Amino acid sequence: MSTYDIVVMGAGHNGLVAAAYMAKAGKKVLVLERKPHYGGGVSTRELIQPGYWHDEHSNVHIMIQGNPMLREDELGLLSKFGLEYIYPELPHASIFADGTMVRSWRDLDRTCEEIASFSPKDAEAYRTFARASMQALPMFMSGLYAPPFPMGAFVAMMDQSDEGRFLLDVMQRSALDVVNQYFESDLLKIHIVRMVTENLQMPDELGTGMGAFLMPGIIHAYGCSMPKGGSGQLSHALVRAIEHFGGEVRCNSEVRRVIVSGGKASGLELADGETFLARDGVIGAIHPHVLRKFVSETPEPVLQRAERVTQSTFSINLTHLTLKERLKLKVGNETNAMMTELMDFYSVREMCLEYDKLKRGLVSERLIAGGDNTIFDPSRAPEGAGVFYGVNFAPYDLYPDGPASWDERKEEIADKALAQYRKFYSNLTDDNITGRLVRSPVDHERDSPASFLKGDIHGCAPFFYQSVAHRPTPDLGSLRVPGIEGLYLVGPFMHPGGGVFGAGRATAIQMMDDLDIEYDKVCGRAV
Repeated sequence: MSTYDIVVMGAGHNGLVAAAYMAKAGKKVLVLERKPHYGGGVSTRELIQPGYWHDEHSNVHIMIQGNPMLREDELGLLSKFGLEYIYPELPHASIFADGTMVRSWRDLDRTCEEIASFSPKDAEAYRTFARASMQALPMFMSGLYAPPFPMGAFVAMMDQSDEGRFLLDVMQRSALDVVNQYFESDLLKIHIVRMVTENLQMPDELGTGMGAFLMPGIIHAYGCSMPKGGSGQLSHALVRAIEHFGGEVRCNSEVRRVIVSGGKASGLELADGETFLARDGVIGAIHPHVLRKFVSETPEPVLQRAERVTQSTFSINLTHLTLKERLKLKVGNETNAMMTELMDFYSVREMCLEYDKLKRGLVSERLIAGGDNTIFDPSRAPEGAGVFYGVNFAPYDLYPDGPASWDERKEEIADKALAQYRKFYSNLTDDNITGRLVRSPVDHERDSPASFLKGDIHGCAPFFYQSVAHRPTPDLGSLRVPGIEGLYLVGPFMHPGGGVFGAGRATAIQMMDDLDIEYDKVCGRAV
């Protein structure tokens, strides 16, 4: 039996972020990870062949760019621990099968010039829209990386000004409703909405409108990026920081339960019976649906509400490929973007019909995105070779035989997606593909059973009723578990949502506040 100040269940990036901050605050921290490697959804590994580095889950880092952890380098990840981001001039492009392109450059003027080539009116509307989005970013982003506002206080605050009421209105609308209000061109609408749905949101689901409003501002203010060497380099930098500050990260350490004594979380017990005690508290990457499994002492009403949390409507079937030579877009590789969406439809109606399939348990091979990561980062493969990352939206509950049928059908479904990709790439041929690995929604769940339930790599649905301090539930939104003193939560199912946010910072802030540690003193420039 060993004793630490803080023990952490799960070495996904959010758990590592929280652990790094607490270690920097001088706490003796131990992170325990079930798998043989750390990183969770933010990991890069040689999945198929040596020398080819694939992002297992997350690929592009967007929302973390506004986090003070990076902007102010609070942990020294950029200055001391080897993290380096790649920022292309073309963050986002939509390529249509007939060669039509809609491109969002970092430069707003250049973007508007291209939009004017097919809709002068929309070019001016987009300029106004993007500027409003960028203007709203500082206020909105400031709340993403700190403990969330209580829902009632948040709504009351927003209701005090015209700007706040506008944002509150947008938050409750659908992404499709927002773009319909501003733009005429279906191509531009598809371009914006299709990017928003990367957050596993349907275009017409209520509570998804904020994504449509904010993403253009983020594109032009921050851009889109990926760490040099792959998504997992963020996790590597975090582990270096934890160890620098005196903490430890242990893999192959599966947690069985949170130890609760006298209503207080006092440690973690592993599957093999080994225990680690915590003087100050426990941080757990525990999905609300499995809270009962790991912390059965939680009050029953809290558990029941946790088990009613809504998962995202769909997931992804992910294809990894190793390539002899780098991929070539038929429209030319100058249109390779950090986020490249590939469209075989030209109207909003046609797009929505494809998303409707997902609601009925069907896969749409036309809802694809992805590309060759070596275009921006040649270090990911041997010289001249490529590493392909391909996303195909797919339901977890596959019709007609349910989730269990994914193992049998994922290769066939990946074949259909590959046929779609070949409409856009000239050399995605059998003789250029040297290896393939397909990861289905069920595989994602197996990979992270305490976070990616039902294949939801974003934790749970990002609807308005599961936002701010109501994410994932009103009980758990404070990042603490009622009735269990000293138990804190991290993960994609917590505020502000799924994806790479570095959201463990908020958990660390809450924990420091409860322990009477002055965050501002801890988090000046890293020393």
